Amino acid sequence: MTLDDPAGPVTIETVEAAATRLAGHVRHTPLLSSPFLDEIAGRRILVKPECLQHTGSFKFRGAWSAISALAPELREKGVVAYSSGNHAQGVALAAKMHGIPAVIVMPSDAPQLKLKNTAALGAEVVTYDRHGENREEIGGALAAERGLALIRPYDDPQVIAGQGTAGLEIAADAEALGIDRAEVLVCCGGGGLTSGIGLALEAYRPGFRVRPVEPVGFDDVARSLAAHERLEVIPGSRSICDAVVTPAPGELTFPILDRLCGPGMTASDEDVLFALAQAFRRLKIVLEPGGALSLAAALRQPDRIEGDTVIVVASGGNVDAAVFARALEMA
Repeated sequence: MTLDDPAGPVTIETVEAAATRLAGHVRHTPLLSSPFLDEIAGRRILVKPECLQHTGSFKFRGAWSAISALAPELREKGVVAYSSGNHAQGVALAAKMHGIPAVIVMPSDAPQLKLKNTAALGAEVVTYDRHGENREEIGGALAAERGLALIRPYDDPQVIAGQGTAGLEIAADAEALGIDRAEVLVCCGGGGLTSGIGLALEAYRPGFRVRPVEPVGFDDVARSLAAHERLEVIPGSRSICDAVVTPAPGELTFPILDRLCGPGMTASDEDVLFALAQAFRRLKIVLEPGGALSLAAALRQPDRIEGDTVIVVASGGNVDAAVFARALEMA
């Protein structure tokens, strides 16, 4: 799948088909709660810990979905992906489980845990300078030179569909709990997870409102939603949330986001570190900065959230030890 051949729009049927292919391969992550977090947030807060997913991130969902959807003759040649780490590890593991080669283009300053884990899963890691080189160009060149299928981190219909399976789980678990209305906060970079969840909830929990959460200084999705057009990140920003630092909303994801999402939110590095500490202390889970954005927004900005229940998608847990120790020391 590529942007030039998107195989039609992403629909709930695409998400459901991905769920069928993922059955038996993906973990159904639960909704966790803590009275201590409820007290801070001033409402019921439920946390979906995708940090417990294979490779420590929701990205395995989209990776398996995209690879399993490839034609066999194309899949056997192998895949290439570009990522700061979580998509890298998801593609590397999914490729290994399919018995095919994987080449992953990663920034040289990505967390060492993510670089090492990707290589340990059997992928060939190609590093680049994220501030001076273009990962899309590098990935595209490798795909052309080696005949590999390019698995984009969010602008791929089957990746979006795979991420949407998290939304199907939220819908099912919320129904079991009798929840008909809630705000659903999702850590957002290019929008693959947010748009996929939006499609699933539109179909099965229409009383839920999805809201993307980004790092301060990287609010391209929030600004794009307000303007109803794709806007880029303002240059010069830095954030510890490496997993969601993207230049602009995706071409395929943005129309879905614009149709289904409520106003975007942002969280500061300080608030993210606070959320990391609270998740560990109250839920006994480990989050990475980019995976804690939604929890940070729920805990630190309760006045911007409507209703009695907020569902937080904690999207990943691949954090370097030094950053995690810093979070525990601050809180």
